[in-house]
Amino acid sequence: MRFDLKVNGTPREVDVPADMPVLWILRDILGLTGTKYGCGVAQCGACTVHLDGQPVRACLLTVSAAAGRDILTIEAIEHTQAGAKVQQAWLDEEVIQCGYCQSGQIMAATALLQQNPHPTDAEIDEAMAGNICRCGTYVRIRKAIHKAASDDV
Repeated sequence: MRFDLKVNGTPREVDVPADMPVLWILRDILGLTGTKYGCGVAQCGACTVHLDGQPVRACLLTVSAAAGRDILTIEAIEHTQAGAKVQQAWLDEEVIQCGYCQSGQIMAATALLQQNPHPTDAEIDEAMAGNICRCGTYVRIRKAIHKAASDDV
């Protein structure tokens, strides 16, 4: 079936089964490999993208559910004010260790700051709870989110 998607502001047409996860369209068809496959059951957050501005797991989001809606990936997040601040804070605070989960972490953090520009520790923990970092950089992640929320970035 043919589906019209808008990915990072660009209209795209794909001919795929209706139940194909957006993750595989992004990575295998469109060549946008920044969104990572982690668990495949929406539990780790590595595949987080924004759908109409809301963080969602691309591994379970079907193309039929995403058709006609705006999909934003890590490849274009710096074009948003919050995304640019989050990415800079990530670098400033040296959050990344292995880096595998970081695109999902950044997407979740950006969505949080777009909805809540000055979150508390508890609000950060709640928003980021579904994003697993095997390297355990949670303290640096929280610090980077606070930095991105400040005027210091």
